[in-house]
Amino acid sequence: MKKLLLSIVFLMGQLAFGQISENAKEKELVAKTIQNYIDGSSYTQLEKLESAFYPQATLYLTMRDGFRKMSVKDYMSLFNPAKANQFNGRRGKLLDIAVVEDIARAKVSIEFSKSNMEYIDLFLLKKIAGEWKIISKTATRLPEPEKKKILFVVSNAHFYKGSTLPTGNSFSEIVNAYDVFVRAGYEVDFVSPKGGAIPLAYINTSDTIIKQYLYNATMMQKLKNSKRPEDLDVSAYAAVQYIGGGSAMFDVPQDEQLGAKIMQIYEEHNGVISSVCHGTAGIVHLKKSSGAYLVAGKRVNGYPDAFENPKKAYYKTLPFLIGKTIEQHGGTFVYGDRNKPYVLVDGRLVTGQNYLSSKPVSEKVIELIEAAKNSN
Repeated sequence: MKKLLLSIVFLMGQLAFGQISENAKEKELVAKTIQNYIDGSSYTQLEKLESAFYPQATLYLTMRDGFRKMSVKDYMSLFNPAKANQFNGRRGKLLDIAVVEDIARAKVSIEFSKSNMEYIDLFLLKKIAGEWKIISKTATRLPEPEKKKILFVVSNAHFYKGSTLPTGNSFSEIVNAYDVFVRAGYEVDFVSPKGGAIPLAYINTSDTIIKQYLYNATMMQKLKNSKRPEDLDVSAYAAVQYIGGGSAMFDVPQDEQLGAKIMQIYEEHNGVISSVCHGTAGIVHLKKSSGAYLVAGKRVNGYPDAFENPKKAYYKTLPFLIGKTIEQHGGTFVYGDRNKPYVLVDGRLVTGQNYLSSKPVSEKVIELIEAAKNSN
C-alpha cells in the first residue's frame, strides 16, 4: 500500500512538472511573438511586425484624433517603410506573460527616447494552427514623472574680451554644484549663448571631486554639447544656476535671448535663480516683465569689486563691475570675508561669493524647490 501511494505521488508530481514545463514552453513561444512585435515596431521591420498579428486582429488605440478601432493594415500604415531597419526611438520591454491553454495575455512597456514618453501595451493572444498570434491590442500613456531639472548657465568666451588672456568657466564651481544636484536626484543641463563646447578653467586634478567628474562621461558630454537658448524648454527647469569664472563677465550678461528664457523660468514657472562668484554678472541686467531689474530691492552677493585687482591686465577688459552695477540697478550688494563661503537668500534668488559657496548655494536652491512643492 505504501509503495502504491508513493507511486501515485510520484506520478502526480511528474504530471504537474510536465504541465509546468509545457506552460513555460508556451510562454517562450508567446514571448517570441511579442519580440517580433517589439523589434518590428522599433526598427520598422514591417514583415516581422505583421507576422506577430492574426490578420483579422483588432487594435484599440487613442490617437491624436481620438479613440480609434484599427485593423492591422491601419496600424502598419503608421510606420514609414522608407525608414526600414532604422531605429525609430521606440524601446520595448516585455513585462509579463500569462498563458491558459490556448490563450495568453502579455504586457509590454514602450519608451520613446526622443520625448521621454512611456506607454503600456496590453495584448491578447491566441494559439491558432500551432502558432501564437496577437488578436487584440490596446495601450495607455503613463503620466510623465515629475520634472527635476536644473539649468547651468555657462559662457563661450575663451579670452578676456579684446585680449589674448585666456579664461573659462570655473570647473570647480561646476562640479561642486553638479554633485549636489545629481546626488539629490536632479538632472543638470548646460546652456551657453552659442551652444556647443565651452572653455574650462580652474581644473585642479589633485582635488578628489574634480578628478571624479573630469572622467564622468555624462557630465563631460553635456559640457561638450551645451544647449543654445532657442533649444530650451523653459517649463522643464525648477532652477537656474549661473556659473562663474572669468568668461562669465562677457557673452552671458549681454545675451538678451538667454536672459529672456531665464526670466520665463523665474516668472512663468516659479523657478529659482542662483549664481556663484563672477556668475552673478549674468543676473545684473535681467529684467522682470514689469521692466524692473531682478536685483532691484534685493540683497545680492557675488565676487566683490573690492577683491578685483585694478593692476592686472584682465581688469581693463571687464565690461562692468558686479557690485557697482547691482547697486545702480537698485539692489544691495553684500559680501563676506575673502576665501570663505558666503551665501545670501532673498526670495527665489540665491547668490554666493566664490567657488567655496557653490555647494551651499546649491543646497539652498534645493531647499527652496522642496519648500515650494510642500506648500502646493
